[in-house]
Amino acid sequence: MARARTSGAGESAGPTVRDRLTDSLYALGWGGVKRLPEPTAVRLGRRIADTAWKRRGKGVVQLERNLARVVPDASPERLAELSRAGMRSYLRYWMESFRLPVWSDELIAERVVIHDVHRLTDGIASDRGVILALPHLGNWDLAAAWLTTRLRTPFTTVAERLKPESLYDRFVAYRESLGMEVLPHEGGAAFGTLARRLRAGGLVCLVADRDLSTSGLEVKFFGDTARMPGGPAMLAQQTGAMLLPVTLWFDDTPVLKGRVYPPVEVPELGTRREKAQVMTQAMADVFASGIAEHPEDWHMLQRFWVSDLGPGEELR
Repeated sequence: MARARTSGAGESAGPTVRDRLTDSLYALGWGGVKRLPEPTAVRLGRRIADTAWKRRGKGVVQLERNLARVVPDASPERLAELSRAGMRSYLRYWMESFRLPVWSDELIAERVVIHDVHRLTDGIASDRGVILALPHLGNWDLAAAWLTTRLRTPFTTVAERLKPESLYDRFVAYRESLGMEVLPHEGGAAFGTLARRLRAGGLVCLVADRDLSTSGLEVKFFGDTARMPGGPAMLAQQTGAMLLPVTLWFDDTPVLKGRVYPPVEVPELGTRREKAQVMTQAMADVFASGIAEHPEDWHMLQRFWVSDLGPGEELR
C-alpha cells in the first residue's frame, strides 16, 4: 500500500491495469473493511501484515534496512521482530483509517490521547497560526480526525498526488470527509495557500519527514544525511506562525498516543535558508527521538537516506 506519484510528462496518461487494480483494492478497503466487526478487522489486518512480512517483498526489505539505521545494535533476530511489528503497525494504520468514516466522534475521542496538548490549544487560541509537523509515525489520519472532532478545529494539509488519478481523488474525498482542506503537492501554489491560512490564524498539518523534491534541506538523522522538506520552517518564518513538532505511536491498547513538543523557534541570525536549515534540523531531532522510542511505528517502507540512492536517483 505504498504511495506512488502521478506519471510525468511524456508517459501514458491513461490508467494501466495495475493502476485500476490498485484503485479497486483501495475501494474494497474503504467499502468493505468499515463494515467488519472491529475484532475481525484487527485479525484481518494482522493476517495481511504477517503474510506480507513473510513474503519479504521490496517494501518489507526496505523497512528492515531503515530500522537497522534506527536500532543499529539490533541483532538480525531483533530486526526481524521489529519489521514484523512494523508491518502490523502499518496495517493497523490502514485498518483504522478504512474504518474511520463510520466511527462516532465519541469513539474517536476515546481512541486518542495527546500529551502536552496545551501547547497546541494555546497556539490555536493565540490566533498566531500553528503548523503541526509530524513524521510517518502511528496514525496521522486518526489524529487528524481527533483534531476536527474533539478540538473542533479545521485545518489545511497537502497531499501527494497519487497514481492513478482516481485513487488520489478517493484520498482527497476521504480526508475532506474528516474535516481537512486538502491541497495538491504542486510547487509554490500550495505554499501560498498555506501561508494565507496561517496569516488568518489557521492550523496547518504537514507530514514532514521525507522530502520528494530536489529542494529539500539536508539534516543529520540517525547518524547519516537525509533530506526533509523546508516548507514548515519557511512557513513559520514568513507568517510568524508557531511550528510545533508532533510524534504519534501505538502501544498494546486500542488507543493512539501522541505528544506535542515545544515550538521550534526562528533563529535571530542568518539568511532565510540558513534559518530554515537550523529549524529543520531541530524538527528532525524531535522526530528521531520519537522514532527511536517507537521504531516499529515508523511507516517508512521506502528509501530514506541520501546514501541509499544511486547516481542520479531521487527519493520516489
